[in-house]
Amino acid sequence: MSIGEIVLLGVALAMDAFAVTISNAFCYRGTSRARLLALPVAFGLFQGLMPLFGFFLGGIVGDIIEAYAGVVTLVILGIIGGNMIKEGVVALRRPEEDVCELSAPELTASVVLMQSVATSIDAFAVGVSLRAVNVDIAASAVIIAVTTCACCFVALGLGKRFGNVLGDRAQIVGGVVLVLIGLKAMFF
Repeated sequence: MSIGEIVLLGVALAMDAFAVTISNAFCYRGTSRARLLALPVAFGLFQGLMPLFGFFLGGIVGDIIEAYAGVVTLVILGIIGGNMIKEGVVALRRPEEDVCELSAPELTASVVLMQSVATSIDAFAVGVSLRAVNVDIAASAVIIAVTTCACCFVALGLGKRFGNVLGDRAQIVGGVVLVLIGLKAMFF
């Protein structure tokens, strides 16, 4: 595979992380800049590590991971997204004067970790398939990680811009996006 093909593969793998980063940026509006900047790094790191794991462990557990990847992704993103939708609906139902007193949901390290795993499971499967193509897996993993990181930095800017437009409904929209990504992973 050429470098261009690996970059395109990285962009394709980054799309779930891109969408989750946009959702996080406009749902977790009170989150510090440092925490938000950790998103591209975490997603890039996991998107880079998973092909390595798939490449080296693929012969052992590749079939099992591929068989249940959609279910695991749906469960993780469904729980996180469902909770965001629930909190957003509760916030919209409160009287206007109480909305300002609500604490914004917190983007914790455990949430970022679960999202990183959920959005990178498909990269494990790609690592399994890269065994058959005879590529330099270390270089490919780095290219995939850097590509994902760059895509997610773009997503941060888009999420911040659209989060201001959506206002209080951003959390609901973000939750719906996460659930839809989980459903896509499960059924498509």
